[in-house]
Amino acid sequence: MLKKLSLTVFLAFLFISIGLAQNTVKVHGNVSDQFGNLPGARIFIEGEGVSTSTDIDGNYTIQMIPGDYIITASFTLYKTVSKTISVIDGIEELKVDFLLETGFSVNQSVSIDSKSINTSLFNASSPIEVVTAQDIANSSQYDLSQVLQYLVPSFHSARQTISDGTDHIDPAALRGLGPDQILVLINGKRRHNSALLHVNGTVGRGTAGIDFNAIPVTAIDKIEILRDGGTALYGSDAIAGVINIILKEDINETLVFAKNRINTEGDGYTYVLGANSGFKIGKKGFANLTGEYRNRESTNRSGNYTGTVYTDDVALDDQLIEENDFFGQTGFSDRRIIEAGNAATENLSIALNSEIEISDNTSFYLYGLRNSRIGKSRGFYRLPKDELRVVSELYPNGFSPQIVTNSIDNSLYAGFKKERNGWSVDFSHGIGANRIDFNIFNSNNASLGVSSPRNFFAGTYRYTQHATNLDISKEMNWLNGVTVSFGGELRRENYTILPGEEASYIDGGVTYINSDGEEIPRISGSQVFPGISPDNAISRSRTLNSIFYQVDAKVTEKWFVKAAGRSMAGRNIFDGLIWKLSSRYNFNENFGLRVGYNTGRRPPSLHQLFFQNIGTQFISTGPAQIGTFNSESEVARAFGTHNIKPESSTYFSAGFNGKIADKFTFSFNYYDIKIKDRIVLSGRISEGFDEILDPLQVDIAQLFTNALDSRTNGFDATFGYQASIGRGRLSTTLTGNITETKIRGDINVPEPFVEAGLEDIFFSREEIARVVSSQPRSKFISTFTYDINKFRFLARNTYFGTVLFIFPLDITPDDFVINDFTGLPQSRDQKFSSKILTDISVSYKLNNSIDFTIGGNNIFDIYPDKINHSALTGRGQFVYSRRVQQFNVNGANYFIGFQAKF
Repeated sequence: MLKKLSLTVFLAFLFISIGLAQNTVKVHGNVSDQFGNLPGARIFIEGEGVSTSTDIDGNYTIQMIPGDYIITASFTLYKTVSKTISVIDGIEELKVDFLLETGFSVNQSVSIDSKSINTSLFNASSPIEVVTAQDIANSSQYDLSQVLQYLVPSFHSARQTISDGTDHIDPAALRGLGPDQILVLINGKRRHNSALLHVNGTVGRGTAGIDFNAIPVTAIDKIEILRDGGTALYGSDAIAGVINIILKEDINETLVFAKNRINTEGDGYTYVLGANSGFKIGKKGFANLTGEYRNRESTNRSGNYTGTVYTDDVALDDQLIEENDFFGQTGFSDRRIIEAGNAATENLSIALNSEIEISDNTSFYLYGLRNSRIGKSRGFYRLPKDELRVVSELYPNGFSPQIVTNSIDNSLYAGFKKERNGWSVDFSHGIGANRIDFNIFNSNNASLGVSSPRNFFAGTYRYTQHATNLDISKEMNWLNGVTVSFGGELRRENYTILPGEEASYIDGGVTYINSDGEEIPRISGSQVFPGISPDNAISRSRTLNSIFYQVDAKVTEKWFVKAAGRSMAGRNIFDGLIWKLSSRYNFNENFGLRVGYNTGRRPPSLHQLFFQNIGTQFISTGPAQIGTFNSESEVARAFGTHNIKPESSTYFSAGFNGKIADKFTFSFNYYDIKIKDRIVLSGRISEGFDEILDPLQVDIAQLFTNALDSRTNGFDATFGYQASIGRGRLSTTLTGNITETKIRGDINVPEPFVEAGLEDIFFSREEIARVVSSQPRSKFISTFTYDINKFRFLARNTYFGTVLFIFPLDITPDDFVINDFTGLPQSRDQKFSSKILTDISVSYKLNNSIDFTIGGNNIFDIYPDKINHSALTGRGQFVYSRRVQQFNVNGANYFIGFQAKF
């Protein structure tokens, strides 16, 4: 850890040295409105990649080489002002002041509405949400997934617990759909997926999404979110929308910061160190560098274990617990034996964003990101009475196994942009790769008996993506302006599973004698995460080719129309056209309507086609050996699930946005998303196919399949207000999302299950609920900021709607079991009520360079509802559900931050 801290400090000093080495002229000035100075206003030099922001007194400084420039000042909810300046060789400084008038954030430029042209947020033909640099700076969250969780109502990402690698890589979703139905871009280029497939009972089960937390927040300038279907514009993953993360281009400014946070429970201590700086290359080029280190300790919100430990004879067990001081040696407090909360993680990230001018009309750009993460979490305690899984000679009191993942995430994109004769050409190639190594500590392979190691290397998942893109566009002098665009993408993917060491998966053949005198074989593989065997190791690749066409037409001064199409082909992939039509009509400069329709097709990911493993999972009914079988397996053929088809989708949206009286902005958007042949992981198949599963020593099977058709509809709404009050400035926003997903028609059950009369277990009511009700059906976020003198006060409330857990077996009252909390037979289904979390902070600007922030998250210490049925607590181990989560179970936390700019 000290080495990583030293690296961060070294980067900070390196950036400072680079920034001071420039031979330039000082351009400085003040930005204000009619009431006074505007701290945090953005200053940038057009076409140069040079930008900075004003300090608490509204002052700024930029170092420039001699030349003629256009300098622009902008601020949220103010009109942008540009000026032409001449920096003359030989002068020491040049003063340029700005007086801004009240305007609107909806006037800011966005690029995500089109692959070829920029437009304003107000004039976009599709609904777009922008998370600004100021929004990110005001956020009290440290990981990107949590920044978006508390800034974007339609985005959902809650940390999972006791779910193997999912504890370390947070599933994230838009509009209640799956993590693999979002397309994420960096600087407009496709981001690669994680190598991890979520196979446990969490949100996003059966998907492999983007690892948002591998992207350093310090490197981000702003985030554009397309709240519309984007498959025709950007590719097949964009069913729920597109998130475009734009990296910083700042130069001549160095930012260094430190943040610390701790829960009121005394755990989960988190600290972040970061640095960002940039320098100019040539006349118009730049390079911006970021280093960020994040360390988060684990949290534990489990309950006291109430079950037996050594034997099912309660009296004898109590005696043995006391004699062996069982609860005193587990490593947990009180009578806890698991860690149900957030896993510990340690991240080191670096990022580069750069562009170099090659000629007057050609430039070369390059960006790259690297993240190294160590994640540490624990599984269920292996009790000494469980002789199937515990070698008593090694662990007479059982053991608490630990999963340690080492995730390396790399990406590098390079390309050329050229302008000639009105044509714009952008050619790029990018490589993205994610590798996750699984290491198991404090465990055993019970089938090896006393010769079993205690620590194991259990295997590796790896995903690599190569993407080559060509985008060509030209603005034609037709109608009131028409831009024609076309291009293509060649994408090569590889998914690899590498085996672990032999001791982590081998069946050593050791047995034990149970209480009935029977000889029982012990379970093979390292406990908590059985090693990957050579039989399950794979390396599969495919190539996807697509071409796109797009026309953006300004038919009249008030009416804008967009048409786009894309066709894709590849192994196991369709040949055909997907398309999008969208249009906007502005009644005046303050109000407009928009409408759009998008079709899409999403092929199964390589993970969904080829992932396969057998391991222990602790499900609602207890521990079980669960096998996940891929589309090539004989099991999939026997079950009739080997032919997985692409998903097809349609996305209709309609809405409006506008502004009122120079103080208010508003937007509303309705959406309706229909998905056919949705790719999901089946329910847990445990009966009716013993002749297939018994030889594989598997209790339960699960497979990927096109099980259902779904419909998701709802709306996004935003409302903003800004005004000067007294000597300060008040900014308020209220944003919200309401969404609902339903199953359309019957579940698509393969013929073998129909013949066996097992339709209900193929995709159980629990799995249906995971699709339709495991994410909040509504979320609203209100934010109030007030700036006065050197202070900024912020208050944010986040409303999380209800979620629903459905127990797979409780179909009728005859299936209910006794609830020890009430003494009555009751359903294990549970609806978790809505909650409101409140965050506050105060920032103080010590001088032009240094500021401090102090505050608290969830200051009223709100938790989700507790589990209300004793049968779901794991004999007291779980207080809160690990199957559905509205937000993290950490409770209140408080933080302090320091930032310096120079």
